[in-house]
Amino acid sequence: MGLTKKEIYKKIEEENVKFIRLQFTDMLGTIKNVEIPLSQLDKALDNEMMFDGSSIEGFVRIEESDMYLIPDLETFVVFPWTSEKGKVARFICDIYNPDMTPFEGDPRYILKKNLQKMEELGFSAFNIGTEPEFFLFKLDERGEPSMELNDKGGYFDLAPTDLGENCRRDIVLELEEMGFEIEASHHEVAPGQHEIDFKYSDAVKHCDDIQTFKLVVKTIARKHGLHATFMPKPLFGVNGSGMHANMSLFKGKTNAFYDTEGELELSEVAYQFTAGIIKHATNFTAITNPTVNSYKRLVPGYEAPCYVAWSGQNRSPLVRVPTSRGLSTRIEVRSVDPAANPYLAMAVLLAAGLDGVENKMEAPKPVDRNIYVMNKTEREKNGVQDLPATLYDALELLKQDEILVNALGEHCFEHFIEAKEIEWDMFRTQVHPWEREQYLSVY
Repeated sequence: MGLTKKEIYKKIEEENVKFIRLQFTDMLGTIKNVEIPLSQLDKALDNEMMFDGSSIEGFVRIEESDMYLIPDLETFVVFPWTSEKGKVARFICDIYNPDMTPFEGDPRYILKKNLQKMEELGFSAFNIGTEPEFFLFKLDERGEPSMELNDKGGYFDLAPTDLGENCRRDIVLELEEMGFEIEASHHEVAPGQHEIDFKYSDAVKHCDDIQTFKLVVKTIARKHGLHATFMPKPLFGVNGSGMHANMSLFKGKTNAFYDTEGELELSEVAYQFTAGIIKHATNFTAITNPTVNSYKRLVPGYEAPCYVAWSGQNRSPLVRVPTSRGLSTRIEVRSVDPAANPYLAMAVLLAAGLDGVENKMEAPKPVDRNIYVMNKTEREKNGVQDLPATLYDALELLKQDEILVNALGEHCFEHFIEAKEIEWDMFRTQVHPWEREQYLSVY
């Protein structure tokens, strides 16, 4: 439960807080904030704080720019690393129109709207646990990110190979001080790549936590002379960074995916939800993998899924069912990457799964073989589709999916497509170093 206003003021005094950040997320998943002095806190808590929405990607036009920031009291937290002379605290805010209706393009509201649909179908919670991976690069003498990694470590390596360990430990300590329950922290497969896993929670809180996590990781890395990036594939020839999403639906305190009598101890709901995910997988990829670079990760050979299938034991398909049962029964969607806007990604995953539940879809047969060694004919025979190969392909597929378009809402959908088509076009028309290396001297 969140703090009351009285408790918030008490904590502000105890912690010597001098500034408040009113934080929110734009359509592309970038954290934005309006910083106010303590003297303006009453105004903010009375929901009277306005900002110019026209300057935020995917929000509103100049002629309709004023919007309200409504702080969610449950998200109050003091940033432990800020100055002893006066700390900074933050609230995550919902965005409202001047007439005090929720703004249709606010990613947090879009997720809440989809959770409402879930409740109408009789479920009480959509629980999520994610595993966001990141790379640490050294900063150069100008404080800019270099392409030099800070270690040569591999999966689960220890120091001295893993020089990022101290940085990672500091990140964990800061997160724990902010109330995160950290479950594990380790070096990932690629040199310079790391993962910190925190406890699952309900969808809105978990997406808030992902955004806070990214902010903390970047801030603490900089204090160590490092740049943390959640770019999906910063380096060719090594694994990219994913953000595997573990999901389950609950009815009260009961996990709706668990059934002791079911095949693999999975309920009918779990199979229907999986069927919905499989059906919409190629179409939600534009949202879960939203950058040109995302598609450099979704290629064979680097543990990232590039084929649409599910399995209870195999790690090569898009959807995996981890072995835990009981309250921990869940399905894991492995294609999601950390460049995704978490609120939008979880909204489309939920909408896809609920479509399966609502229409009582039947999950295809699991694929328990290594899909990477199958040829195209074998994949087709097993009903295995390929994920889109480029952002352009993914956008075209998203446009055709009515369920997902409705899940995003007209405002977000149109602005997202427009922004991403511009991004694709900029990439498509740019001349890249690879082309010069290949063609300049040959032709």
